[in-house]
Amino acid sequence: MAETQDDIEIIDAGGKKSKLVIIIIAVVVLVLAGVGAMMFLGGDDEAEVTDEAAVTVKQAPIYYTIEKPLIVNFSEQSNGAARYLSVKLKVMARDQVVIDAFTLNEPAIQHELLMLFLSQKYDELNTPEGTKALQEKTLATINEVLKAENTPGELESVYFTSLLMQ
Repeated sequence: MAETQDDIEIIDAGGKKSKLVIIIIAVVVLVLAGVGAMMFLGGDDEAEVTDEAAVTVKQAPIYYTIEKPLIVNFSEQSNGAARYLSVKLKVMARDQVVIDAFTLNEPAIQHELLMLFLSQKYDELNTPEGTKALQEKTLATINEVLKAENTPGELESVYFTSLLMQ
């Protein structure tokens, strides 16, 4: 019987070794399958990301400067004093068609901006919030003129390069 137990123990030990080898092989196969799947799917994701990136890439900004300052007096004077506003502008778009439409319609745009600036109140404009609001109104006014002229696209930003009040 002792020989039988030795044979059984040897057979059991051999069974443990074969189970271990099978487990190792299974793990290696799973790892290789995972790496292969990741490479296969990763290639598709990169292509999709590249396509999306190409769509979302912004064009370079194009700036245009209005050379002469726009000067107006305030319609509602502060404390009875004569007050004036002088503004120099730069506009920015990402499409040359919009800049071309801006230059073509510059007289109409200047007129609308002068009317906008004339309607401002000195005391309200003399704050950072007032200046920011004027900048936003300026952009909206210009884009309204461009839209009325059926311009494809619109200006993205307006920058005050000089803003003097006295």
